[in-house]
Amino acid sequence: MMEENEDLSLTKGDYEEESFRLHMVTWNVATVDPPDDVSLLLHLNSPKGPDFYVIGLQEVCSQPLRFVSDIAFDDPWSHLFMSTLAPRKYVKVSSIRMQGLLLLFFSKLEHVPFIRDIQATYTRTGIFGYWGNKGGVSIHLSLYGHMLCFLNCHLAAHMKYATERVDEFEYIMDTQTFDCKKAPRILDHRLVFWFGDLNFRIQDHGMHFVRSCINNQTYNLLWSKDQLIMMKKKEQVLQEFEEGPLDFQPTYKFDLNSDAYDSRHYRTWFAFNGKKRKPAWTDRVLWRLRPKAPPPDEQDENKLGLDEKKVKQLEEDEEYPLKIRQDLYTSNMEYSISDHKPVISVFTLELRKMYETPLVHLQAEGDWSADIDSIVLYSPLQPFPSSTWDWIGLFKVGFTSVSDYITYTWVKDDEVAFNDEVMQVYVSKEEIPVQGGVCVLGYYSSTLRCIIGISEPFKVHESQVAIEEGLVPERINELDKTVANEDLWN
Repeated sequence: MMEENEDLSLTKGDYEEESFRLHMVTWNVATVDPPDDVSLLLHLNSPKGPDFYVIGLQEVCSQPLRFVSDIAFDDPWSHLFMSTLAPRKYVKVSSIRMQGLLLLFFSKLEHVPFIRDIQATYTRTGIFGYWGNKGGVSIHLSLYGHMLCFLNCHLAAHMKYATERVDEFEYIMDTQTFDCKKAPRILDHRLVFWFGDLNFRIQDHGMHFVRSCINNQTYNLLWSKDQLIMMKKKEQVLQEFEEGPLDFQPTYKFDLNSDAYDSRHYRTWFAFNGKKRKPAWTDRVLWRLRPKAPPPDEQDENKLGLDEKKVKQLEEDEEYPLKIRQDLYTSNMEYSISDHKPVISVFTLELRKMYETPLVHLQAEGDWSADIDSIVLYSPLQPFPSSTWDWIGLFKVGFTSVSDYITYTWVKDDEVAFNDEVMQVYVSKEEIPVQGGVCVLGYYSSTLRCIIGISEPFKVHESQVAIEEGLVPERINELDKTVANEDLWN
């Protein structure tokens, strides 16, 4: 694993660039149930945890009965990742599922109020565009003001369909749109990540040569015949995407529960033949940083021909720089439940924040317990598009996602006049947990589709009435005990 630099911060005037660590996973899971432990996949034992996790899966089981249950409840893969990361203070900010394609975005709690304008969409490309076994799912968001897009794809299979894979990718790029003036299309984003089971193969080289290169770890001898690398030389849209060197074993195709490449004989219409699937780097992670502005002498001339949006974009890029560095790009051989191995990529994003203040300040007023109605104080710190559909949720520390609230109250309906700057809403005592625990408050903006303010953690006391009546166990649950002794923000 590559070592990251100790200090990536740069100073320019009164602004300072900060670095954030992003851990990405792509894995075709071949419809199997998740393993018991994903610690190695998420590098949970690493001395420095990432700020964000992005996990893209393909071929998640989508049989009719399973898919219906997954709609009503979290699918087993999402549940595993949420239950693993929540105690480490990561929140699932967004997710999207299209049949077998699943995309999850997790953030450390401290960043959640600064991840805004969250949208997700999908595009089908299977069976003439009507079936979702192939296609792309994406999450669009603003991270401290910088527009990012994460696109998880599963493209057409088989050696001979390289051109079709590029066509599918271009179709996904052309059709996916977002309700956002700054970045209505994928390529409008400041930074795009494209990853998944892209299904590009190693052509021309025979099986013996490919396996010999793998055994000798001379992967570079295979690069010139990797279809994606070959396609990048002639497809303009692909040339804008960068990828780290493929200095790891091809991730497809393996025998199940094994580290051995495909050894099966495949049945033809008339008999058996001995042809096996040739190993390939089907599972990839690429990125595209929006092209920089032209040099100063050219820029003044070019601005005359640019529209107002483009000029603002160039000025914003100069004032709020964004840089990216790939620290790790590898396959993980420890997992053998699928015929694909997962691919991990770790990035450092270095950026200058466009804002550092949450939109809303929240505070729990007085003592909280299930014995009395409680009061939430909140005040807008900056203008934002408020709505009657905005709400304030009560969450236990260690909550998994925005929907994992204990209770909520509508901002407008229960609002009580306090003064011009600070407003208050009541939370009914019937909605407060009898056992108590360590909690936070979160203000959810329906317009921005995200939490825009989080309170400091506070103690909800056990109900004295319930204790006297013998309704409360002497101990609160293990999650409360574990997290209550830790520092929430670090």
